[in-house]
Amino acid sequence: MSVPARDPATLPRLGWTLAALLVLWPLLQLAQFKPAALFEANNLTAMGHFVGGFLPPETAPDFLALLARATVETLAMATAGIALAVLLAVPLGLVLTRSLSISRLGPGRGGWPGQLLRIAARGVLAVLRGVPELVWALLFVRIFGLGAAAGVLALGITYGGMLGKVYGEILESSDARPARCLLEAGSGRLAALFYGLLPNAAQELVSYTVYRWECAVRASVVMGFVGAGGLGQLMDQSMKMLNGGEAASILATFLVLVLAADALSEFLRRRLA
Repeated sequence: MSVPARDPATLPRLGWTLAALLVLWPLLQLAQFKPAALFEANNLTAMGHFVGGFLPPETAPDFLALLARATVETLAMATAGIALAVLLAVPLGLVLTRSLSISRLGPGRGGWPGQLLRIAARGVLAVLRGVPELVWALLFVRIFGLGAAAGVLALGITYGGMLGKVYGEILESSDARPARCLLEAGSGRLAALFYGLLPNAAQELVSYTVYRWECAVRASVVMGFVGAGGLGQLMDQSMKMLNGGEAASILATFLVLVLAADALSEFLRRRLA
């Protein structure tokens, strides 16, 4: 049996690559993306002065006490926001999961109410995640005033839409045969979820939830600039005072939090394996 001298998929791959480049090039021109400007002498000098202003990091005891308090506030805001997001996402994600629909088990069952309910849930999730958390934060700051409450609600609403959509997709893409067998045997939807779908999808669900918690920690930086509290508000104050050392310490704290979130995700995945 002769082995083909060339991969038959080479030409299609090359064609798709060229087509992608042809589409990408005008988009880069429209966005005025000019990476060569980074290496111009004046720009390199400006970036060097800017980065140099961050050294050395601030280590004064008074500032470290403020940094610790802001870190705890950021963790509390991110955790409470994700908890609220999960409360919103779980029921909406379950509604989107067609694997748990009893109307799909066989002929003669009217499935149009379930379809309408899924369409409504999909629309709610689109609205929740379609509005950026910064916009929600601006709204809630006007209602609750400065502080973490606005950040918690902004994160909960936006990330609830994201988590609900992804939860539904993860459950829908999992092996549905165990859940279908349970439903056909007369089991309820919750039992089919816990014993049919979750065993195969738990790792991915937990990993994505922890990743979104990590994103919530980072998002607090942006929301802090509009008064939502936490490390972001402290960063805003440091940048306005042109104190690069304090900003460097805050950025280092964010890096530690991201690494901790990554370690937590890995630990939970191993425990669920």
